[in-house]
Amino acid sequence: MHISQKTVDTEEIELDLFLQAIHLKYGYDFRNYNKAHLRRRINQRLQLSGLKTISELQNRVLWEKEFFQTLIQDLSITVTEMFRDPEFYAAFRKKVIPDLKTYAHIKVWHAGCSTGEEVYSFAILLKEEGILSKTRIYATDINKNALATAKQGIYSSKEMEQYTRNYMEAGGAGKLSDYYTSKYGSVLFDQSLVKNVVFADHNLVTDGVFAEINLVFCRNVLIYFDKFLQNKVLTLFSNSLTKRGFLCLGTKESLQFSEEEANYSDIDKKMKIYRKLTGSL
Repeated sequence: MHISQKTVDTEEIELDLFLQAIHLKYGYDFRNYNKAHLRRRINQRLQLSGLKTISELQNRVLWEKEFFQTLIQDLSITVTEMFRDPEFYAAFRKKVIPDLKTYAHIKVWHAGCSTGEEVYSFAILLKEEGILSKTRIYATDINKNALATAKQGIYSSKEMEQYTRNYMEAGGAGKLSDYYTSKYGSVLFDQSLVKNVVFADHNLVTDGVFAEINLVFCRNVLIYFDKFLQNKVLTLFSNSLTKRGFLCLGTKESLQFSEEEANYSDIDKKMKIYRKLTGSL
């Protein structure tokens, strides 16, 4: 059964009940995720599992915990790459790094870190700017499998050509290959890059704040949430940031028209880099 974009009422009811059941049973709340994103992922799981309806899927999810863990991998967002949107990293070097260099210690929350490519990208940038050693990065995600990949720092060598181009366009100071070793079609990134990184399971929808954070890095995650959930998560970020803390969003995301818009100034409007105006010291 394929769920079209123009769903009938029965399919809407099924989807709403399915998301409610997941929340009640496991505490994961996808009820305010973008419905088009959810339908695409659920369609894929229906086809792979040989199931016809969401109701059949719900029955398996409620009674088979291992099957639910598979579904979590489907519903979470794992689209990423190293130095994604190189222009963002170039702007960050120019407009944020000079301020961070004045800090004695830096605390970063990388929310929705997925499989870690951008965590290593960010660590490389900080290393080249001489401030990685005084930075603590909390890299969080809802997807435990993605976090395991991030911790290992092992990626396919097929992607390195594109990642190298991104690195150079982002203002890389050396060669990307200086930071990894190649073997058997894979690359392993230098684990010293993540010496000060704490990888942790965190749910943006249901879990709490990270206190006294200087920079929140959450790019290309909010686009999967509806307006209500976007505002909820942006408030979570604001409550985690120190006064004058930085917030970095994806290029298709914005504080404009959000409940938090008045609490920030634009550092780079195009690259969606903001600075908090109010909050705790």
